[in-house]
Amino acid sequence: MASSGSEVCRGVVYTVGHSNRSLEEFIRLLERFRIVLVVDVRRWPTSRRFPWFERRALESALRSRGIAYAWLGDLLGGFRPGGYEAYMASDDYRRGIEVLRKLIDSEMRGCVAIMCRERLWFRCHRRFIADTLASLGYRVIHIVDESRTYVHRLRRAGDVVSGSSITSDT
Repeated sequence: MASSGSEVCRGVVYTVGHSNRSLEEFIRLLERFRIVLVVDVRRWPTSRRFPWFERRALESALRSRGIAYAWLGDLLGGFRPGGYEAYMASDDYRRGIEVLRKLIDSEMRGCVAIMCRERLWFRCHRRFIADTLASLGYRVIHIVDESRTYVHRLRRAGDVVSGSSITSDT
């Protein structure tokens, strides 16, 4: 008996950057990894160079393919005064992680992907969100392209969650 998408994805969350991909390439990538919900963590969900990644256009295109869309850039978006690591100690960040966890844990059709602009997660604030989720017990997988993924590892040995922020116990 084949596993359902929800069984394969239980406890797993993907991250992906739209980068300069065509809309068709991006949707193929999502379908390849059984993504049924894209959680957009761009603080400003616009793109002049790639208008298909503008919030409303993307949401419509995804919906037409049976993929849901949620925007959490207000709570989890990057470019924070004082830096993203400092922002992780805020109530807004904690609230964003709570909302994200509810979305991930309640998705029964397939997998969830956290999306931003940058293709490479280690150049994006998704790495901080991934640290938080990994320390909370999720298996986080970064999608680079159809054939390359990386399982997330916490950035420093001994990192643990304190509230929803990452601290070192050393």
